[in-house]
Amino acid sequence: MNTRLKPRKSKLVYSCTRCGAQNPKWTGQCSECGAWNSLVEDIPPVQTDGRRPQYGDSPAAAVYDLTDIERVDEIRTVTGFKELDRVLGGGLVQGSVILIGGDPGIGKSTLLIQALASLVSRLPSLYVTGEESLQQISLRAHRLGLQADKLRLLAETNVERILTHAEIEKPRVMVIDSIQTTYTEELQSAPGGVSQVRESAARLVNYAKQTGTALFLVGHVTKEGALAGPRILEHMVDTVLYFEGETGGRYRIIRAVKNRFGAVNEVGVFAMTERGLREVSNPSAIFLSRDGENVPGTIVMVTQEGSRPMLIEVQALVAESHITNPRRVSVGLDQNRLAMLLAVLYRHGRIALFNQDVFVNVVGGVRVGETAADLAVALAAVSSLQDRPLPDDLVTFGEIGLSGEIRPVQNGTERLREAARHGLKRAMVPKANVPRKPIRGMEVIAVKRLEEALATLGKM
Repeated sequence: MNTRLKPRKSKLVYSCTRCGAQNPKWTGQCSECGAWNSLVEDIPPVQTDGRRPQYGDSPAAAVYDLTDIERVDEIRTVTGFKELDRVLGGGLVQGSVILIGGDPGIGKSTLLIQALASLVSRLPSLYVTGEESLQQISLRAHRLGLQADKLRLLAETNVERILTHAEIEKPRVMVIDSIQTTYTEELQSAPGGVSQVRESAARLVNYAKQTGTALFLVGHVTKEGALAGPRILEHMVDTVLYFEGETGGRYRIIRAVKNRFGAVNEVGVFAMTERGLREVSNPSAIFLSRDGENVPGTIVMVTQEGSRPMLIEVQALVAESHITNPRRVSVGLDQNRLAMLLAVLYRHGRIALFNQDVFVNVVGGVRVGETAADLAVALAAVSSLQDRPLPDDLVTFGEIGLSGEIRPVQNGTERLREAARHGLKRAMVPKANVPRKPIRGMEVIAVKRLEEALATLGKM
């Protein structure tokens, strides 16, 4: 007599899209991570037997000393894109899982098919699509002029069938476009649900680790710009890349927000052309879009993106406000930090902007997350308010504290060298960032406080 229990029908639960925590009923706020309106309907995996797994069900793992672990060098493969290799930490690591997200139409699929076209002559590659037909992929490759006759394509969304084909093809590099379209037959929920994304990703990651296959997972993003699906998805993979830039614009920036094999916050810059994405080897020259006319409210700063110093242009527009609450708009910078800098300007610089609309923009669609932009934003706002252009050969960087002090930032010397390489003659920097050895062709002006910086600015 067969005493095996029949599968029980799963009860409906509510899973948090941020942290993956499950709740028996819907509540406005997740009890684990505190996120609001993040609970969605979900169905947990079906139990095939009536008991919970016990501690003795799986073999125990052995414990080793750190010195007993054999050190194995990472084997990296260049992708054919130096900018992508830079973001990955020097190339593609065997068995690594890379999650890449971005807005629709930003160029995720274009970048990956171009990378596979370069890799397929050296490594067997498989492109799995769940959003486009094979004819669409073929037309795109033809339009981009790619020579990838050996590239294998598969239109499938079922994880079990994908892995079956992968066992036959044995690719060394595989792309899943996208993870939100995949599903496993063992779950009853629809594709794109929290459980489906989590379980599908877990099976694909397990396959990549066991076979040493480099795996790219394309992920959708929400309207807030975060990767859709459970937050645990980002913890399961080795590298998380974000595609940034305006969809209708030309330039794209790919940024690493997590990387187990390289530096975090490393960026690669690309330009979208009729023939696909092209690398930008000198992004500083691209983002310095000055046309030679010196206008108020514009200044050049040096931001550090990973291991690369990069010159960008910061613009500010200050205009009299005719509403009760003047607007504070920031594009490419933290809006809360802009409000803080305006308060510091009033308290320590005696520059009142409480009745002015202030707009700040970073040219080229770059997002600056470091505090080194503080001094540039403050000087640009003062320049626009006073309608006085800043010197066109001036560059600056530095963090401004609440007490008005100018704090140093990391890699100050490398930033100054990058500015000098592009012909800038003067630099206003924190005193602690003054290089020990003079930089040829560069006059360095050291400032300790905001008042001192404004006084020096008035003499220029």
